[in-house]
Amino acid sequence: MEQKKLPKLPQLLHRKIYKTGQTRGADDDVIYQNRVVRNSTVLIPYSSWAYPFKLPTGESEFEKGFIVLISPREYFGTKNIEEQLETKGITIGLNALVFYETREHWEKHNPEKLKWQLAQKRTAPLGGNYVARVPATTATDSGEKIVRGFTTTSSKGAGIRVFEYASAKTNKHCRDQLEALFWLCRNAEPVASANGMKPDDISTRKSMILESCSEQGLLDYEKLVHARALNKKHRTICPLCLEELSGDGFFNRMQQAEGREVPDLTVTEINLFHIEELRMGTFNHRPYNISWGHHHCNVVTKDSGIMGTLEWMRRVLQRNIDAVTLIL
Repeated sequence: MEQKKLPKLPQLLHRKIYKTGQTRGADDDVIYQNRVVRNSTVLIPYSSWAYPFKLPTGESEFEKGFIVLISPREYFGTKNIEEQLETKGITIGLNALVFYETREHWEKHNPEKLKWQLAQKRTAPLGGNYVARVPATTATDSGEKIVRGFTTTSSKGAGIRVFEYASAKTNKHCRDQLEALFWLCRNAEPVASANGMKPDDISTRKSMILESCSEQGLLDYEKLVHARALNKKHRTICPLCLEELSGDGFFNRMQQAEGREVPDLTVTEINLFHIEELRMGTFNHRPYNISWGHHHCNVVTKDSGIMGTLEWMRRVLQRNIDAVTLIL
């Protein structure tokens, strides 16, 4: 029997869910790629490297490889560095590069004077020994920015932050779960209708997505409640403030402060929210650790995590309560 075709989502919602599988933005003068899929080549600081390297649970490799970045200070200042690197499973030019970030290191160990080759590829062999991202400075006459390696339009940036990584399968599971969480918003269906979906298509898509997530183990309501993605009524909530989310927030642009308006603002009221923040040493873009949340709550939480943010908020409130009590 032919499988029923999944009706299309409103374009803005489809794009919003798709973008959750991409990394954060990156400027042209940094080593990271700008908004690429999460299973791209990962960049691992040498200080964080361990052999064998801890991978996401159930996985045996990074799908598009990795590059270890070692500083000139570590490389040139360590005796028998090549032998040490070999014992740790890495080789300069194969799966590791010397990464220049300061003018001091560039001038002291200039790779161009050493006749080193510039890295060309993101997969082994890398085609060179080094990459550089040294910011400009006005302190000297020769303080221009130094950007070497992975600078062309089609090959900008060497890779992604290791903690942003997720395999293609994990990415797909996250997107499916995030769509299910949209459909569990209190007014998802009328909002989808107001944004162009037909009633029959809404019913079909919602039931198919929820059924698919259930079959894949992505719709465990108890886990979602525990993760602060749903409340006890199984409605989608903001993980920080716990307010039920409206489907309108997926489409409405953020209100801008008077006098600070920009015409090309694309930020909506509701965004991707990681329950446990993305950080070194763990892979937190995964099912049951992703949800939707208010933009402002996301900004407040940043890299502190929900519990850390709530504790900070408690202290702020307590100080204000104490101050008011003293006045009264």
